[in-house]
Amino acid sequence: MHELSHCATTVCEVAAEDAYAFLADPKRLGAWALGCWEAQPIAEDTVRGTSLFDGHAAVVRVAGSAASLTVDYFIGGDDGTMTPRLSARVVPGPVVGRPARECLVTVLAWRAVGMSDERWARVVASHEAEILILKARIEGA
Repeated sequence: MHELSHCATTVCEVAAEDAYAFLADPKRLGAWALGCWEAQPIAEDTVRGTSLFDGHAAVVRVAGSAASLTVDYFIGGDDGTMTPRLSARVVPGPVVGRPARECLVTVLAWRAVGMSDERWARVVASHEAEILILKARIEGA
């Protein structure tokens, strides 16, 4: 396990724009993010969900760029503190020699200073599971 960041990638059998639209939709976050389960909107681009691990509330603001097919997730608690510790990127299939009906979906997380090894291991394991959930949800959308 890398100490500073973690990356999980999968192939999705949909157009890159469709995968991006799924990832950039705050209303869909609660269906795949284990740390923000059953998220409910609190603003146009922000949701509040519940961590399946410890039951704590998580607030996430979603900021996407359709031009670059990237999404930044600003994560925080109810106190309003938001930090961009998670990003997603969609790579169109033809960029990597795949058909146009496929794309790569990557989720990237950065480890905060002071995060315990146990908490970081949980983040890594979550993202390994979430990328599988994402594939299923994106392809089923």
